[in-house]
Amino acid sequence: MFGKWIDCRVRPGAREAFAAGQRHWSALSDQPGLVGQTGGWQPDADRALLLALWADEPAYARFLRERHDRIADLADQRSSSLEIEVSTGPVVLTMPGAVPSLPAALGRATVLRAADCRLHPGRAEHFLDVQREVWAPGMAAADGMLGGTVTRLAADRCLVTTLWTTAAAHHAYTTDRLPALLARAAVATDVRALTGHLLPLEPSWRVLGAPGPVL
Repeated sequence: MFGKWIDCRVRPGAREAFAAGQRHWSALSDQPGLVGQTGGWQPDADRALLLALWADEPAYARFLRERHDRIADLADQRSSSLEIEVSTGPVVLTMPGAVPSLPAALGRATVLRAADCRLHPGRAEHFLDVQREVWAPGMAAADGMLGGTVTRLAADRCLVTTLWTTAAAHHAYTTDRLPALLARAAVATDVRALTGHLLPLEPSWRVLGAPGPVL
């Protein structure tokens, strides 16, 4: 799979205009290779964050060639934004959860947890090993965790995203399981800076691709 992380700093007073534009992206639903897209507002901030997942990089490149500019012109979100930052990269790990597939997780989730991790030089492979051996099984055992991904956005940057049934389920995980996982993971040995987001998802921003295999 291939992931895309979109960070939009929205002009004060322009949230409604931005949200109206975001709904134009529902046209993506029949685009070949789309797994799904979801996002929401960062609490107490004029900042929208979105995660899109594609079957592979060629499918994403096809979308850019064929349809991106047309939908972007209709959405007109540049006029309601101060800055839009887009980061992309391969999904290097999928995390199991309470549902059998990522499309199902995207369809059911009401909350997205994202950890934007900037890594120490030379620590990327160890970081990914820890994701596989500690975090993936640890979070899969948490009630309400539906599934997740790790996307490598740069040589020293990984985005860890998990989808949750409710904010209460995520809170229970942070209370009951997170402390032990943190102790095992020794995060500071790999991660030099971490920016975390817990997003209530906007239902009208969710776009699910046509049923098909997810690679």
